[in-house]
Amino acid sequence: MNASTKIGAFFDLDGTIVAPPSLEWRFVGYLLARDLLGTRDIARWLAAFGKRVLLDPRAATIANKQYLSGLRETLTTDWEQSFATCPPFYPEAIERMNWHRKEGHRVFLISGTLDFLARAAARHLPGSMEICATQADVAHGRWTGRLAGPHVSGEEKARTVRSLAARFGLSLWDSYAYGNSTNDLPMLDSVGRRTAVNPPARLRHIARSEGWPAIQWTMPPSQGSSQTQQLPARAR
Repeated sequence: MNASTKIGAFFDLDGTIVAPPSLEWRFVGYLLARDLLGTRDIARWLAAFGKRVLLDPRAATIANKQYLSGLRETLTTDWEQSFATCPPFYPEAIERMNWHRKEGHRVFLISGTLDFLARAAARHLPGSMEICATQADVAHGRWTGRLAGPHVSGEEKARTVRSLAARFGLSLWDSYAYGNSTNDLPMLDSVGRRTAVNPPARLRHIARSEGWPAIQWTMPPSQGSSQTQQLPARAR
C-alpha cells in the first residue's frame, strides 16, 4: 500500500456537498407535492416528537422518522429521478473530491441524512466512495418510521471515521475532513487536515483560532436559486 492510499477524505453531505435545503427536506417536499404525506402522517410525527422532546429535544427532531411509516421503499427511485434533473452539488465540492481521487486518497461520505437519500445523491457524484449514513428501518418493503441503527451525527461521526480508518488502514493524522456545522466538529477533530465549509459564526471562530481553513462554496448564479428550492410541482 502506498502512502496516498493511507489517506482518507471525509465529507459531510448536507450543506457541505449539497446546497440547502437538505436532502431530507427535499424528499419531504417531494412527498408533500404528491400527496403522499397527509394529516395522519403529520399527527404521527408530532406524537412521536411530543414523547421525546422533554427528555432529548435534539433526538426528538433528528431521530423522528415517523412520517415515513408505511411508505414504500421504492419511492426513493421516483424521487431520485426528479433529483437527477438538477443535482444541487457545490461545484467546488466536486472539484475537491476529484482532487482527492487524483491524489489516490479514499473518499468517504459521512452523513446524518437517511442512507437511501445519501446513496441516491452519491450516484450522481463522480467516482466511487464509501457511504456511511443513518439507516432507516424497513419491513416488507415499507419504512417503519424507526431507525435501524444510530443517527450518524456528532460523536457518532467520529466513531465512524475511526472505524473506517481501522478498516482501510488509514492515517487519520494525514487525512482530511470537511464539514459545515458544529455538529461536524467530532469528525473534523478526528483528522489532521480539517476544513470548515460555509461555516456559521461559531465554527468559523473555532477554525480561525485553531488555524485551519474556513472556506465558502457557492452555487453558480444561474443555478443557485432554482436548486435551493428544487421541489416538484404538486401532482394533479
